[in-house]
Amino acid sequence: MSYIFCSDAYLLSINQQYLQHDYFTDIITFSHQEAGKISGDLYISVERVLENSSLYNGSYIDELHRVMVHGVLHLCGYGDKSPAEEKKMRETEDFYLKQRSNKLLGV
Repeated sequence: MSYIFCSDAYLLSINQQYLQHDYFTDIITFSHQEAGKISGDLYISVERVLENSSLYNGSYIDELHRVMVHGVLHLCGYGDKSPAEEKKMRETEDFYLKQRSNKLLGV
């Protein structure tokens, strides 16, 4: 699994070229899964993560971790296109982020 941290402009060009989407996004995940092993490239716009952290009144690091977990969940088969999928994705992100917080706190 590779995380590639990039600019809005770079991620927009990938979004346009490979997905035919003409908008900014915080992450694009490309799966390279073989024989049931999770593998892929996760492109993350650091500018979009920073903007979203301000928009949602959170820290940059917390938002970055959320986006990183989000990409891994895509590689695990989670979607986010429908409201039900998005709800499940958010719940699962929250679950794993809470596990991380608990470990940091020694809980």
